[in-house]
Parts: sequence; C-alpha cells; structure tokens
Amino acid sequence: MKKIENSFSISGYIANDAQIRNFDTASVARFAISVSRPEKNQAGETAYKSALINLEAWRKNESLDSFDRLKKGELITVTGYFKPEEWVSADGKKNQRVILVATKFHRTPDVEETPEAPAKKTPKKSKKAA
Repeated sequence: MKKIENSFSISGYIANDAQIRNFDTASVARFAISVSRPEKNQAGETAYKSALINLEAWRKNESLDSFDRLKKGELITVTGYFKPEEWVSADGKKNQRVILVATKFHRTPDVEETPEAPAKKTPKKSKKAA
C-alpha cells in the first residue's frame, strides 16, 4: 500500500499580526498569509488571483521567540500538516473544517537567489613543435 503524506509547504505574505493565546504548557499563534497565482483571461492578459490561508502554530512556552517573526507584511515560507476537526454546534448541526498547522516557518528572500553559472574556461593555445 502506498504511503499517503499529510503535509504542505506554502509561501506568502503575513496578512495580520499573529493572535497569540497562552495556555499552561504551550501557546498557539493564529495568523493568515496571502497567496496569489497568475491566471490568464480570455484576452490573454495576466491577472493575479489572491487568497487568504488561515494557519495556526503551536509552541511550548519555553520557545515562544519564534512567534516574534509573525508580523504583518513579512514574506514567509511555512511547512506543516493538515488537521481535520469535527464538532456539533448548539443547534445540533455537525460541522467540520481542516486546519493548517504550521510546524516550521522562516523568512523568505524577496528575490529568488540563483547560483551563478560557472565561468567558461578558455581553451589554452597549444604550442606547435617546430
């Protein structure tokens, strides 16, 4: 049987400062990132479709300094997993949603860095024997 992976990796701009809730042994930061993708319309023009993706990140209370990076406007890359939740509302209706839980996040460079191409070697002129 094939192994199914439950993971994601996404890059985007933080849409709002993280809302942090502290509990006895851990804390959670909830925030959204804005992502977009180019899409061509029928006229051949490129338009960008944007979306807000809600995330949450959990940390032990001893290591909350990583939450300091979650400020509005930062370009970050997030990796994590999908967590399904189900609950019954007060009126008896069943609800469900999928939460994206961030396990790692880091600042992303604004410009993609590409390695320089190696310099071409110029062929040495051989000396002809006289």
